[in-house]
Amino acid sequence: MKLERAEVALDQKRTMRDDDAPDAVPVPHALVPHLDEIALLLDIDGTLLDLMPTPREVWVPPGLSETLKHLTERTSGALALVSGRSLNDIDLIFAPDVFRAVGGHGAEMRLSVDNEADAVHAPPLDKELKRRLAAIAKLSPGILLEDKGYSLALHYRLAPHAEKAIYESVSLIRADLPNAPIEVLPGKFVCEIKHSGFTKASGVRELMTHEPFRGRRPLFIGDDVTDETVFAIMPDMDGLAFSVGRRAMGVNGHFDAPADVRAFLAHLLDPR
Repeated sequence: MKLERAEVALDQKRTMRDDDAPDAVPVPHALVPHLDEIALLLDIDGTLLDLMPTPREVWVPPGLSETLKHLTERTSGALALVSGRSLNDIDLIFAPDVFRAVGGHGAEMRLSVDNEADAVHAPPLDKELKRRLAAIAKLSPGILLEDKGYSLALHYRLAPHAEKAIYESVSLIRADLPNAPIEVLPGKFVCEIKHSGFTKASGVRELMTHEPFRGRRPLFIGDDVTDETVFAIMPDMDGLAFSVGRRAMGVNGHFDAPADVRAFLAHLLDPR
């Protein structure tokens, strides 16, 4: 592809420790002429949207949906949201707008804005398992339960003191069900349990085999531990990865906050 790493000052080595990770972010004017060669892959919570005390409190700032719609046009449709949220939840947040997306940490995918889902890779979590995990929320009034269908999340932003007890309780349940095909995803004040066998990375890999993403260079922006699986595969695709709020290992650079990501995306539409 014509877009070279030198154009965006991205020649830092990927073997750096977190503390030494690069500060560089892509220069918007260098990317603008190459939007027809790029696939924009964007995490939602903590990346596009500011984190809130509870998942239901997140909101889409004015102008963001318009920016995403215009970027979708400029990339001929090669823009996708990549989230741990279900497609249904994503649509509720961005309503009435609908975007291509990888949802449920790779459990489901939408390649056309006219479809609810084009691919589903996992069944919902077992009801009995959900019941046992849900009981953990009773450890503290501040623990919030979020049932995503393919996964179950225990948010403790309002009860940070409960972190150790939550993970210990989850470990006891896993020990009692050693053959259950599940894995635990630690995040920012959240412990999420999902089916094993799929990740955001597996979802992105599949996404990139379909039009209009196939043959393009992916540019992924994410903020949390669950996004690290995507950071890790970007070199395989000659892609670019950027973290938000922290200098994650293996990325080309980072943004300080979601507001900076939104400003960067808006600048991609500036013809100057």
